[in-house]
Amino acid sequence: MAYLIKDRFADSRNGFSSNPELVTILPHEDWKGNPLDKDGKFTNLYHPFTSSFGDLLKWQTSKNPQKEEKKAETRRLLVDFDSTLFQKKDDFLMWLGHASYLMQLNGKTFLTDPLLFDNTFLKRESELPFPIEKLPRLDYILLSHNHRDHCDKQTIKYLTDNNPDLKILTGLGLNEVISSWTNGHFIQEAGWYQQYSVLDTGLQITYVPTRHWSRRWLWDDNKSLWGGFYIQTSDYSIYFMGDSGQGPHFADIKNTMGTPDYCLMGVGAFKPEWFMHQAHISPTDAIDAFNTLEGKYFIPMHFGTFDLSDEPRMEPWDILVQNRAEIQGELVEPVLGRNLLRNGL
Repeated sequence: MAYLIKDRFADSRNGFSSNPELVTILPHEDWKGNPLDKDGKFTNLYHPFTSSFGDLLKWQTSKNPQKEEKKAETRRLLVDFDSTLFQKKDDFLMWLGHASYLMQLNGKTFLTDPLLFDNTFLKRESELPFPIEKLPRLDYILLSHNHRDHCDKQTIKYLTDNNPDLKILTGLGLNEVISSWTNGHFIQEAGWYQQYSVLDTGLQITYVPTRHWSRRWLWDDNKSLWGGFYIQTSDYSIYFMGDSGQGPHFADIKNTMGTPDYCLMGVGAFKPEWFMHQAHISPTDAIDAFNTLEGKYFIPMHFGTFDLSDEPRMEPWDILVQNRAEIQGELVEPVLGRNLLRNGL
């Protein structure tokens, strides 16, 4: 692999940005960093995001053809929590719902995109597998982007208050969003294909592209970056997709980082597809992306926890099961609280 260290954090005159303190794993010899548009805002590699407030209004005022089916849905995500995991030194990978995964890797504890409290807009429809007070000590939070179902102020304040040595790994521009929620905690921002300097973990963690966007207010669209994480231990690799639409970046990730063992793939909040497809992948497209990545284990996420779209709560899982034969790997049932790592990898 080739490596590059950029000389600027962000330079809208050149149209690219990165963190000069971090090593970049070059996806190709002409890679210059994260592309910026003419206004200095982040943009996608292949598909510029063109959704508008008008599209959102059209969706919100349109009839949902699955409204009654959605109201009749009574199933919830299954829970199978083994509390002894927290007393062991073994690695584990545990889904807490939506895009929140609790991991213990090489003796360090990580939590992705934590949203552990209900708020004004989001109410959990599947419970946490254990009370939040039972959460083990955390070493790292991995934040994929700034959307409120992935980057929650109340949760981050709670976690930083209770974990004074916690470090946060995220994308370019997120420090400005979250720094005031912490108590001066370490925050490291990366561009796509940049490797975090987390030398105390014995791991390699790289921020990788997604097809998405960012916004928390009306005036800050695409001022911070969005992405996923590629985590490599000496024994296996974990790819955390974050939020993404379909695109050639999945092949780029495989070609640059290698084929991942565990793929944590978003499959929900995909209807209506005319509106959602640019930023959220459908279950069938997630299968195609997984096959492109040539992963071993397909672990679905981003469904069953919050009401964000038109499809019924458990429909994404049903579609995956119906199309299991198309998955060129093992589909792992995403039970909340269960260790999803496989022995003998």
